[in-house]
Amino acid sequence: MLPVLLDLKFIKIYTFGVFLVLAFFWGSFVLWKNIRLTSQKEDEIFDGLFLALAGSLFFSRLLHVILNFEKFGFSVLKFILINGYPGLSLYGALIGGFFTLHLYFLLKKISFKETIDYFISPLFLALSFGKMGSFFSGSETGSETKFFISIKYFGYDGLRHLTPLYEAIFFLLGAFISYRLIFEVRKEKFVRGFVFYFFCWYFALTYFLFDKIKINHLYFLGYNFNEMVSIILVLTFSVYFLYYFRGVLLSYGKPAYKKIARKFVGSITKRSKEATKANSGAKEK
Repeated sequence: MLPVLLDLKFIKIYTFGVFLVLAFFWGSFVLWKNIRLTSQKEDEIFDGLFLALAGSLFFSRLLHVILNFEKFGFSVLKFILINGYPGLSLYGALIGGFFTLHLYFLLKKISFKETIDYFISPLFLALSFGKMGSFFSGSETGSETKFFISIKYFGYDGLRHLTPLYEAIFFLLGAFISYRLIFEVRKEKFVRGFVFYFFCWYFALTYFLFDKIKINHLYFLGYNFNEMVSIILVLTFSVYFLYYFRGVLLSYGKPAYKKIARKFVGSITKRSKEATKANSGAKEK
């Protein structure tokens, strides 16, 4: 792993920092491309983006401090000094970013539900770059494994899972799917806000799957915080999608149910007839 990409004596260029810059610029570029599809003003949208970034950083730090209160206490200095007392929560960042953006849209009288879908593919792309940065810098470590796809981390015993790289691939796939979904929403095949709901479900599912093979966890009342929130989100939005696609499921489900029911009833009838014949034959004897 390579925490420092370049050491120029007077300044150090960190690998994770480089990937964060790439995440910001590529995410902003895709957002700009998406917003051009709408009638929204680009300057207002990007003002909202910058405010959302500030909100996400604050809430990310705040949630981490709350969940590790025994280490931080009420010290404002420890809260501010991220280098000395590192730690951020990705769930906190997402909650803070969406909350700040929602407030900004309310002030500007921009429909959150109509606009938020265009933020999702850039967000997935940015998350993918961020996770790649975590992998190449070694800042996020997977649990120990004997799986043939593994890597040795400096300062850790044994071979480790490539957890952040797996997440990066999943988020990149999420970016592709969400980009395609935007056009389905524009064709009114799905409701506005559908891509946002997909993000909540897909992100939570990805985090739930891979949080088990990480070594650093945040805990709330003795429970794994990320796992707990992920389960709640996955179940909630799975129920929503089942309800939303109930018509499609029923249209495919009814013929299948009738076919299975016919076979089941036919099988029972056949066995009943065979049993009746066997009984009548026994009586004749």
